Amino acid sequence: MKKQKIYIFGNPLLDFDNLPIKLAPKLREIFPEIDFAITDPNENLKPVDGELNIIDTAEGIKKITVLDDISKIEASSAFSLHDFDLAFNLKLLQKIGELKRVKIFCVPMQGDEKDILEQLEKSIINLLTSYEGRCSERTEG
Repeated sequence: MKKQKIYIFGNPLLDFDNLPIKLAPKLREIFPEIDFAITDPNENLKPVDGELNIIDTAEGIKKITVLDDISKIEASSAFSLHDFDLAFNLKLLQKIGELKRVKIFCVPMQGDEKDILEQLEKSIINLLTSYEGRCSERTEG
């Protein structure tokens, strides 16, 4: 089984866009089996087994929200500051057949870091559980 990878977006210089980056060291401690890659959404994203997992800052939310529908990124200004470029990149990957599933863990711009980390941890555990289920389906079938 390939190592799970989660891309982390944000700008370390902007307080309203840096919480995912600030949480990265703690996430690496909690989930040493996951490669948390701090990167720019305009860089070449590489899906693993047709799947991309992303943590990014979102405007207008108060708790972790998981987004798995690419069409919602462009349609709403309530998500990431990087939406336009990210939406284009994801839709392109989907169109060329490299992207089958996406999970974007949207992190609020403000809030209690400990509480947000706990919410994010639960969401990532759910991701890992669903990933393990898909892997076992492939090996059994």
